[in-house]
Amino acid sequence: MADTLYLSLWYPNLRLEALADKLKAVLGAFAAHGGEAWVYAATVWPVSWSESPVFERVYGRDGGVGRGGELGAEPGLAVEEALEMLHDDCAYEFQIGWSLWELEAGSGIPPREQGPVRGDPGFDARWVREPRLVRVTGYGPLFDEGAYEADGHIRVDFGSDEPFLEEDAELDSVAARRVEENVRQLVELTAAVEKASGATARLLWSELGESLAQRLAARLGVAN
Repeated sequence: MADTLYLSLWYPNLRLEALADKLKAVLGAFAAHGGEAWVYAATVWPVSWSESPVFERVYGRDGGVGRGGELGAEPGLAVEEALEMLHDDCAYEFQIGWSLWELEAGSGIPPREQGPVRGDPGFDARWVREPRLVRVTGYGPLFDEGAYEADGHIRVDFGSDEPFLEEDAELDSVAARRVEENVRQLVELTAAVEKASGATARLLWSELGESLAQRLAARLGVAN
């Protein structure tokens, strides 16, 4: 069962004015670890997630800030624009691209009426590097009643953990290699954002509370 994967980062005695530099460091680490160099969108949420945003800027993926052919906005520019509205009861969310190996269904004729299923003889698929949007959020200390204590001063939302497990795919040598590459990329990015931003504590966790490491070990154990 697919789960949502997060990375939480904490900083000792973090002043609100220093949040911008931390966000720039985290966003800037993506380009060297399978990610894009540009931010696609920025949103400022006041008080709690149930409120409407007080700032939204979609930079797009088509050179929307005038650099013809390049994607989005530089992390520094996006952070500076969003944090012009610097308040201790706001959360600052940025969307950035990150590519992983994923299975893409082919054009083969499905063996059953309900369509192709991974593992079926008629399922034609190939591994491709697919971009996904990752959300990086910096929390003001009073946002959502101090949500940073549990979620981190900065939280990275990676989305579904499926690319790190591919539980519905046959784990042959190719699949195992792609999953391994995805996991390695995750580990390297996690270490990079921790180092670049000076985090003193980090936690990789899932929405359902299951350990990715334990699920991956069980997955490989079944395959072997």
